[in-house]
Amino acid sequence: MHSGKVQIDQALALKEKGWHPAPYTGWLRSSKRKIWVPVSTYLIEHQKGLLLLDTGWHEEIRTNQRKHLGTLAHSMFKGVLPEGESILELLQIRGYRAKDLDYVLLSHLDADHVSGLSHVQDASSILVSTEEWTVANRGMRYNKTMWKGASLITFDFEESGLGPVGRSYDLFGDGSVRLIHTPGHSRGMFSVLLKTSRASMLLVNDTGYCPQSWEELVVPGITVDDQQAKQSLRWVQQQASQVDYVFANHDPTIKPMTITL
Repeated sequence: MHSGKVQIDQALALKEKGWHPAPYTGWLRSSKRKIWVPVSTYLIEHQKGLLLLDTGWHEEIRTNQRKHLGTLAHSMFKGVLPEGESILELLQIRGYRAKDLDYVLLSHLDADHVSGLSHVQDASSILVSTEEWTVANRGMRYNKTMWKGASLITFDFEESGLGPVGRSYDLFGDGSVRLIHTPGHSRGMFSVLLKTSRASMLLVNDTGYCPQSWEELVVPGITVDDQQAKQSLRWVQQQASQVDYVFANHDPTIKPMTITL
């Protein structure tokens, strides 16, 4: 599902090197370098529960996004949220309410992934990795007001040998939904590996912004560790030949769809 879109500098999607110290901000950069990309959220109807991965834009984006995002973030990117595309509205269209959600999985805590969290704070469980939660509550990168009032539950990755750093979390203990630690863009970000007896899907979130990211190993513009970011992309590159589907949250070529695994 798409919860609106966001206008960013192209260097936020694919890191650039040059004279500009922070091209991903878009500051002092030509408007020709601005691109629109979708803000995706994923509803997973699993036999053991109803899952939501990331929450898209809050409806306040329509009325006062400078206040909602904060002045610094708003100077770097702009959001658009058409009617019917907030996570609250997307769920209602499909006959669900927030309290029907068994799990809300927060891949990481950047604004375009948690902005709509208050719309679904009545979900049974809202999960975020311990690493992400720890960093987010002491860093300037994150807008802490976006999870104010929500009861987040932290989880620890296990030393499973899976993923680029060998760490993952098996949500149901049966291998059907694995949260794979893919650090680099942020400390505690995870990708989601879905498997059934028939097919498999990898949701990489912001590990990469589009297929070019993992095909050419081009890391995102914002990273906490370039080496880890490239290591995570290399793992996605390997997985792309082994799973049936690979989706990045902000890939502009992907349209909203329903897939049965």
